[in-house]
Amino acid sequence: MKLLVILVIVLAVIAIVQLTKVYEFSRSLRKADDEDYDNADNRMNANLLLVWMFVFFAGTIFLYVRYREYLPEAASEHGKDVDWLMHLNLWLITIMFFIMNAMLFVVAWKYNYKKGRKVLFLAHDNRLEMVWTLIPGVTMAFIIVFGLITWNKITEAASPNALQIEIYSKQFDWTARYAGDNKAFGLSNINLITTDNALGMVSSENIAARLESLDKEINDVKAQLAENAKTPIMPSSYVEALQEKIYKLERHKQRIMDLKETQVGDGISDWKAGADDRIIKAEMHIPVGQEVEFIFRSQDVIHSAYMPHFRAQMNTVPGQPTRFKMVPTITTKEMRQKMNNEEFDYILLCNKVCGAAHFNMQMKVVVESPEEYAAWLKTVKPYQGAVEPAPAAPATPADTAAVVTATAANH
Repeated sequence: MKLLVILVIVLAVIAIVQLTKVYEFSRSLRKADDEDYDNADNRMNANLLLVWMFVFFAGTIFLYVRYREYLPEAASEHGKDVDWLMHLNLWLITIMFFIMNAMLFVVAWKYNYKKGRKVLFLAHDNRLEMVWTLIPGVTMAFIIVFGLITWNKITEAASPNALQIEIYSKQFDWTARYAGDNKAFGLSNINLITTDNALGMVSSENIAARLESLDKEINDVKAQLAENAKTPIMPSSYVEALQEKIYKLERHKQRIMDLKETQVGDGISDWKAGADDRIIKAEMHIPVGQEVEFIFRSQDVIHSAYMPHFRAQMNTVPGQPTRFKMVPTITTKEMRQKMNNEEFDYILLCNKVCGAAHFNMQMKVVVESPEEYAAWLKTVKPYQGAVEPAPAAPATPADTAAVVTATAANH
């Protein structure tokens, strides 16, 4: 049946092309001037243009009805406000779309070319200028005010009982840190970041380990320079580069030594306060109905933390913490039932192209009851030193099937 429909369409197009050629050939026989337009032809084209307007509008309305909701249900309190603001924008744009296009089509239909009719030249009209300046200006001001109100709800100070979670971004993964029983995050410092200490957590063990590694690097470079002094084989530019490296490593070492003086007001070391922090990579859990404040940091380039179901997005900027707050309203289990999809999961994505593996920068978010959240948090080991690598996520049936298929194809 589909093939028959395609054949009919193709034949119709061929017939229209051939009729056009016949029409042009008949005009050439009549020796008609190409610029000598007939009033009947103009009226026909104007009427066809009006018919196309109704077809165009009908197609637009069909698409609105067919794909009405382009986003899943909002799963946060402020998400409803964001959706309302988005729908308001869409309604305003849609109304202007129909008004402006109707004016274009109707004017072209009504004022089609006729011999002997002169065009009115209108150089300026203050009333028109006022109309198309004031109406868009007032509309934009209205949208901006409501947008700022919604934005302030998301970024204003969180309540004292809010759950704080630090989100660290780097190419190409996310790391979440939860405060321990002392409700305070331990100190982290960029000078301590290594492959074993991805967040730069400050502790006696990490400081000692980093100083030891820096001393080793410095001694290795000095050994190269000493060897070259005995038997000069390095170019002077390379020797200067090694000397510059020693200088930078010494400065790095001094900055770490200064961390030993860091204290908070009550006399408790800031980096001892982080011993009971919980650091995870595999997935992030948050309790439903409780306010959650996210604090974002970046270790390399600008990323964008995007959680579409919560209508939340914030850039993560190197050297500048950013934040927003939200209250999740639908658990993962409830959303799975609503969507009739047992494999559904909330997700944290990077929404800014940050490098070659940008597509892989994502983290599962689990929304659960406060009791389930408390039980999960007890299973996460406190920091107490080096960051343990995240356990590999269990393979899903779909992943297993894909591996089996690929293996069979290779053999």
